[in-house]
Amino acid sequence: MTRVVVTGLGVRAPGGSGVKEFWSLLSEGRTATRGITFFDSSPFRSRVAGEVDFDGAAEGLTPQELRRMDRATQFAVVCAREALADSGLPLEAHAPERRGVVLGSAVAAATSLENEYLVLSDSGRDWLVDPAHLSPYMGDYLSPGVAPAEVAWTAGAEGPVIMVSDGCTSGLDAVGYGVQLIQEGSADVVVAGATDTPITPIVVACFDAIKATTPRNDEPALASRPFDATRNGFVLAEGAAMFVLESHASARARGAHVYAEIGGYATRCNAYHMTGLKKDGREMAEAIRVALDQARLNPTDIDYVNAHGSGTKQNDRHETAAFKTSLGRHAYDVPVSSIKSMIGHSLGAIGSLEIAASLLAIENDTVPPTANLHHPDPECDLDYVPLTAREQPTNAVLTVGSGFGGFQSAMVLHRPEVTAV
Repeated sequence: MTRVVVTGLGVRAPGGSGVKEFWSLLSEGRTATRGITFFDSSPFRSRVAGEVDFDGAAEGLTPQELRRMDRATQFAVVCAREALADSGLPLEAHAPERRGVVLGSAVAAATSLENEYLVLSDSGRDWLVDPAHLSPYMGDYLSPGVAPAEVAWTAGAEGPVIMVSDGCTSGLDAVGYGVQLIQEGSADVVVAGATDTPITPIVVACFDAIKATTPRNDEPALASRPFDATRNGFVLAEGAAMFVLESHASARARGAHVYAEIGGYATRCNAYHMTGLKKDGREMAEAIRVALDQARLNPTDIDYVNAHGSGTKQNDRHETAAFKTSLGRHAYDVPVSSIKSMIGHSLGAIGSLEIAASLLAIENDTVPPTANLHHPDPECDLDYVPLTAREQPTNAVLTVGSGFGGFQSAMVLHRPEVTAV
């Protein structure tokens, strides 16, 4: 089977404007969650978020691009440009029809859709609206496929161009599908990743309604507390991460820098409940088992687990059980951490941001910590790397995702020279 590697990386996340700033925040254990500034959040139960300080014009987007692109699409395009530049990949080396794009997102252009509704309805006052006030790009905002199309224009990609939208595993699944496009021979190079900008009144209200987000509004920087006994919900966030994927042979032939090889990927669904999780974590454990088998690695070969770690009680216990089932005794020895403690939960984008964190953990032989973990939940009894990053050899990483709808995904990344069993 074709070996697929990551040779380019682009990130926009809370607390920083690029890869270097992203890793600095994570490795130092700093938090970037704060009170919502994008709108008046006073009517809401949860008023904290992980916001990205983003200036599209300063990032090189033209006035025309800024007008037609939703904020999430802007993130994706900027990150794709950064990833392509980072890879050093000469696009002319691959025919346009051999280039592909896979983009993940949970809520796509939610920002622009809500903004346009507010304009049309005079902030919800009018039931009958005047279409003369409608943006000419409203159709773009309605169609999720527009975002990967914009990335395709950036990459000159005329091959497979796909949108993956299955909630909070979208970022993992988009990259996993990009790997499969190369392995099946449908593309030679794929720009893959995910983006989401869900910090809008309607999305905040949706999570308020089911009490999934934290009401710890008086301590925004301390609000995200995965695996802590005092946790009471996740912190909504935004962000994006994009990658350049190509075959190991191609990368080696051109002398490219390789962040890691994507050794295995699998996804499963619990077919159980839209938001509920089975306590035994069986579906996530099965995804982990398959990903390890594809990578031809044993559980003991994993040096770090990048957890979903949302900070909800049922999720943290669910995946703790899944790690014990899939990794056996090694689950108690391997470090586990959640970067959501520092940058919040950016829905569909978070899986790709967690892949980025996993790549940088391998690159720097450093495990990022779980911030705000002062009072461990006795039911979460693994090594969650509290508060401070840990320097250690990090050759293979397992990263997982869990999403509404019962989706459970797992990916194994490792140095290309890691010996398979």
